[in-house]
Amino acid sequence: MQTILVIEDDSFLKNLEAAKFTKAGYTVLTAMTPEEVDAALATATPVVILLDLMLPGTDGFALLGKIRANEATKTTPVIVFSNLSEESEVKRIMDSGATAFMTKSNFTLEEVIEKIKSLTPTV
Repeated sequence: MQTILVIEDDSFLKNLEAAKFTKAGYTVLTAMTPEEVDAALATATPVVILLDLMLPGTDGFALLGKIRANEATKTTPVIVFSNLSEESEVKRIMDSGATAFMTKSNFTLEEVIEKIKSLTPTV
């Protein structure tokens, strides 16, 4: 089974995403802090990372940079899933190494799953 890492600070949304992605056939790891991200990445290499930028105790952009600097995840697709949607913010997100950007309020989780499928190899 392919693994997805969901980095999300909203517990309700994190659990909803995990349930939806699990039902779609993925193994789901979740994290809210940089320490939890490190712990999750120590146990598995995800095929995709879903990253919210508004996180407690860290800047999502810094975390994206850390993901890109990590040898194991430097080429892993990262979908930034956030409500930041100003053109300048989206440009910064993409310039920071995101593979894709999806505004939370504009996409359903089914559409996120379709995006994940488009970015990952079939098994």
